[in-house]
Amino acid sequence: MHFPTTRVLTVLELLQSRKEMSGQELAERLEVDQRTVRRYITMLQDMGIPVESRRGRYGAYRLRPGFKLPPLMLRNDEAFALTIGLITAQKMALAGTAPAVESVLAKVVRILPVTLQEQVQAIQDALIFDAVPEQHPPISEIVVTLCMAVQQSHSVHIRYQSWNAPITERVIDPYGVVYRSGFWYTPAYCHLRNDVRTFRLDRMLSAELCADSFTPPENFDCVAHVNHSIALMPVGWNVEVLLQTTLEEAQCHISPAMAMLEQEAEGVALRCNTESLEWIARVLIGLRYPFTVRKPPELRNALREIAQQILTSADQGRSTQD
Repeated sequence: MHFPTTRVLTVLELLQSRKEMSGQELAERLEVDQRTVRRYITMLQDMGIPVESRRGRYGAYRLRPGFKLPPLMLRNDEAFALTIGLITAQKMALAGTAPAVESVLAKVVRILPVTLQEQVQAIQDALIFDAVPEQHPPISEIVVTLCMAVQQSHSVHIRYQSWNAPITERVIDPYGVVYRSGFWYTPAYCHLRNDVRTFRLDRMLSAELCADSFTPPENFDCVAHVNHSIALMPVGWNVEVLLQTTLEEAQCHISPAMAMLEQEAEGVALRCNTESLEWIARVLIGLRYPFTVRKPPELRNALREIAQQILTSADQGRSTQD
């Protein structure tokens, strides 16, 4: 079960800023029912926060008189690390987290000494974060649920919207969570398909922890599996090319997410799926070694068209000089 941590901390903030608040007031501020408020209060008490309650018609909640949360004391390097982390989270912009990040950053700045406040403000004003923006940010609660499932080796029940299929409900055993080029992925064993699949988190409509646990495979490489899945995603053209080079050299120029590389007797086999033959043709032309197209034959036509464009441009330059 996922606990709404942000709202629980909001209850604590409200109780710190007010002498006391009724359950009805808290429920209205949080836009939940009073039963949920009582659950949040219990969670705070379980964390060791001394929340006292007064029952009856005019009942209310308050923090034990004299209780104060200890101030957050940070060294310069800790303040820098925390600020960079919050700015990074801000840029990654998980769905629904922007207000929370702004709130945390404001709280941190408020309790820092003046000199550190100036440094943090300088970082915010001057730092340019050239990160790959989120293409389709997933729901933050789903990310947290999957991370908890990975940590605890618990199965997860999800509702999933594939790019070319209707919504399905399935149980998965997640092995990790991978952020790559603006998307979040989780490789997991899918009980519906009886196979290890890669799921995009922005396509998950819901995720709920199951009571069932699983044993993850040893030494499973989540990043390698995600890259393999992306390179061989069944879309567009199926491409196979023989590169006249070594595997080590090919790996220096070709990302594992772009194509799968395999050493053969005659060279290195490049295999991938792509929606654009022109794109893969330009990639091949940019390599430093010869190659042979195995399939599809249409790729040869794309190469000829680009070669003709290059020759035309070269001839235009020569005629201008003449």
